[in-house]
Amino acid sequence: MELNVLGQHETALTVRARRNQVLSANIANADTPGYKARDLDFAAALKTATRNGVRLAGTSDRHIATADVPAPAERLKYRVPTQPTLDGNTVETDVEQAAFAENAMMYRVSLAFLDGRIKTLRYALKGGD
Repeated sequence: MELNVLGQHETALTVRARRNQVLSANIANADTPGYKARDLDFAAALKTATRNGVRLAGTSDRHIATADVPAPAERLKYRVPTQPTLDGNTVETDVEQAAFAENAMMYRVSLAFLDGRIKTLRYALKGGD
Protein backbone atom coordinates (compact mmCIF):
# COMPACT_ATOMS: atom_id res chain seq x y z
CA MET A 1 0.00 0.00 0.00
CA GLU A 2 1.39 3.36 -1.02
CA LEU A 3 0.71 6.38 1.18
CA ASN A 4 0.72 9.71 -0.64
CA VAL A 5 0.79 12.33 2.09
CA LEU A 6 1.46 15.25 -0.24
CA GLY A 7 -1.48 14.56 -2.54
CA GLN A 8 -1.47 15.94 -6.06
CA HIS A 9 0.21 19.19 -5.07
CA GLU A 10 3.70 17.81 -5.68
CA THR A 11 2.75 16.86 -9.23
CA ALA A 12 0.81 20.09 -9.70
CA LEU A 13 3.96 22.11 -8.93
CA THR A 14 5.86 20.30 -11.65
CA VAL A 15 3.10 20.85 -14.22
CA ARG A 16 2.66 24.51 -13.23
CA ALA A 17 6.42 25.07 -13.55
CA ARG A 18 6.35 23.55 -17.05
CA ARG A 19 3.40 25.77 -18.02
CA ASN A 20 5.31 28.83 -16.75
CA GLN A 21 8.18 27.89 -19.08
CA VAL A 22 5.81 27.64 -22.07
CA LEU A 23 4.11 30.96 -21.27
CA SER A 24 7.40 32.76 -20.69
CA ALA A 25 8.68 31.45 -24.03
CA ASN A 26 5.58 32.95 -25.66
CA ILE A 27 6.21 36.33 -24.01
CA ALA A 28 9.90 36.24 -24.96
CA ASN A 29 8.98 35.61 -28.61
CA ALA A 30 6.28 38.27 -28.85
CA ASP A 31 8.23 40.10 -31.58
CA THR A 32 9.48 37.04 -33.47
CA PRO A 33 7.89 36.89 -36.93
CA GLY A 34 5.99 33.64 -37.52
CA TYR A 35 6.17 32.49 -33.89
CA LYS A 36 3.08 30.51 -32.85
CA ALA A 37 1.97 30.92 -29.24
CA ARG A 38 1.52 27.64 -27.40
CA ASP A 39 -0.03 26.61 -24.12
CA LEU A 40 -0.28 23.60 -21.90
CA ASP A 41 -3.68 22.28 -20.86
CA PHE A 42 -3.08 22.09 -17.10
CA ALA A 43 -5.91 19.68 -16.28
CA ALA A 44 -4.94 17.22 -19.01
CA ALA A 45 -1.23 17.46 -18.15
CA LEU A 46 -1.93 16.88 -14.45
CA LYS A 47 -4.09 13.89 -15.26
CA THR A 48 -1.35 12.46 -17.48
CA ALA A 49 1.35 13.15 -14.88
CA THR A 50 -0.56 11.46 -12.05
CA ARG A 51 -1.26 8.37 -14.11
CA ASN A 52 1.77 6.13 -13.78
CA GLY A 53 0.75 3.96 -16.68
CA VAL A 54 -1.89 1.39 -17.40
CA ARG A 55 -1.39 -2.06 -15.96
CA LEU A 56 -2.74 -4.83 -18.17
CA ALA A 57 -4.52 -7.55 -16.21
CA GLY A 58 -4.06 -11.25 -16.87
CA THR A 59 -6.55 -13.94 -15.95
CA SER A 60 -4.19 -16.91 -16.21
CA ASP A 61 -0.66 -17.74 -15.14
CA ARG A 62 0.03 -18.78 -18.73
CA HIS A 63 -0.54 -15.27 -20.08
CA ILE A 64 2.49 -13.34 -21.26
CA ALA A 65 3.74 -10.98 -18.56
CA THR A 66 3.09 -7.35 -19.41
CA ALA A 67 4.81 -4.16 -18.36
CA ASP A 68 3.13 -0.89 -17.59
CA VAL A 69 1.99 0.96 -20.70
CA PRO A 70 3.37 4.51 -20.42
CA ALA A 71 0.95 7.42 -20.29
CA PRO A 72 0.88 9.64 -23.40
CA ALA A 73 3.42 12.44 -23.54
CA GLU A 74 2.55 16.06 -22.82
CA ARG A 75 1.02 17.84 -25.78
CA LEU A 76 1.35 21.56 -26.23
CA LYS A 77 -1.51 23.24 -28.04
CA TYR A 78 -1.38 26.27 -30.27
CA ARG A 79 -3.20 29.33 -29.01
CA VAL A 80 -5.75 30.80 -31.42
CA PRO A 81 -5.26 34.59 -31.59
CA THR A 82 -8.18 37.00 -31.42
CA GLN A 83 -6.42 39.34 -33.82
CA PRO A 84 -3.66 37.81 -35.99
CA THR A 85 -0.71 39.93 -37.02
CA LEU A 86 0.65 40.45 -40.52
CA ASP A 87 3.97 38.75 -39.71
CA GLY A 88 2.26 35.51 -38.60
CA ASN A 89 3.07 35.88 -34.90
CA THR A 90 0.15 34.70 -32.73
CA VAL A 91 1.46 35.96 -29.37
CA GLU A 92 -0.89 38.41 -27.66
CA THR A 93 1.20 39.85 -24.86
CA ASP A 94 -1.75 40.82 -22.63
CA VAL A 95 -3.26 37.32 -22.84
CA GLU A 96 0.09 35.68 -22.17
CA GLN A 97 0.88 37.93 -19.20
CA ALA A 98 -2.54 37.30 -17.67
CA ALA A 99 -2.15 33.52 -18.11
CA PHE A 100 1.36 33.68 -16.65
CA ALA A 101 0.17 35.68 -13.61
CA GLU A 102 -2.72 33.28 -12.97
CA ASN A 103 -0.46 30.26 -13.30
CA ALA A 104 2.15 31.79 -10.98
CA MET A 105 -0.54 32.50 -8.39
CA MET A 106 -1.79 28.90 -8.59
CA TYR A 107 1.80 27.71 -8.21
CA ARG A 108 2.08 29.70 -4.97
CA VAL A 109 -1.25 28.25 -3.78
CA SER A 110 0.08 24.72 -4.30
CA LEU A 111 3.23 25.69 -2.41
CA ALA A 112 1.11 27.00 0.46
CA PHE A 113 -0.87 23.73 0.62
CA LEU A 114 2.36 21.72 0.64
CA ASP A 115 3.82 23.97 3.32
CA GLY A 116 0.74 23.40 5.49
CA ARG A 117 0.90 19.65 4.95
CA ILE A 118 4.60 19.55 5.85
CA LYS A 119 4.03 21.63 8.98
CA THR A 120 1.26 19.22 10.02
CA LEU A 121 3.54 16.22 9.48
CA ARG A 122 6.36 17.90 11.38
CA TYR A 123 3.97 18.68 14.27
CA ALA A 124 2.80 15.06 14.35
CA LEU A 125 6.38 13.69 14.26
CA LYS A 126 7.50 15.94 17.08
CA GLY A 127 4.58 14.86 19.22
CA GLY A 128 2.77 18.19 19.35
CA ASP A 129 5.65 20.44 20.42
